[in-house]
Amino acid sequence: MGEVSKYHLTESELTNEQGKVDAAKKNPAKFDVLYDKYFEPIFRFIFQRLDDKEQAFDTTQQVFLLAMNNIHKYEYRGVPFSSWLFRIASNEVNNLFRKEKTNRTVNIDTVKIYSIIEEIQETKIDKYHDKIVTIIGEELNEDELQLIEMRFFENRSFKEIGEILEITENNAKVKTYRVLDKLRKVIKN
Repeated sequence: MGEVSKYHLTESELTNEQGKVDAAKKNPAKFDVLYDKYFEPIFRFIFQRLDDKEQAFDTTQQVFLLAMNNIHKYEYRGVPFSSWLFRIASNEVNNLFRKEKTNRTVNIDTVKIYSIIEEIQETKIDKYHDKIVTIIGEELNEDELQLIEMRFFENRSFKEIGEILEITENNAKVKTYRVLDKLRKVIKN
């Protein structure tokens, strides 16, 4: 995975961001800085999964309302503040799927499919491309799909995936490689 994720921050960026979070904890009016910085990425994260613009806007607003009301619970864990927001967004989207039986959308970038195929060490990329798309869309459960999306389509680190899903970094890695093994077995059959 040679591409650097846009979600990774340097130590100085993390420190700067933590200062903004601390300010928002003390004064809710300062939350607007975090809202302005993260509204678009959170909206895209949600919209990518729902493919309904109005529902995505409503859900995004709900995420920020929850975040603002619960910012006092946020604890720095060595990953960007956005990980906490993405966790809230992920939970809200999953709640929506359960509550309203909303259809799950998967937006697949062909280039990212190749990285999955390379990861499972299949050499005949063209032969398996369509199979991977079908498997991802039909064979993976919601949790497996979410891992693949975050790791390959969003290029997130295992540490950040763990933070978003409220599991350990190692567990995120193990679960991701289990999904890749599942894909490998399905392709070989």
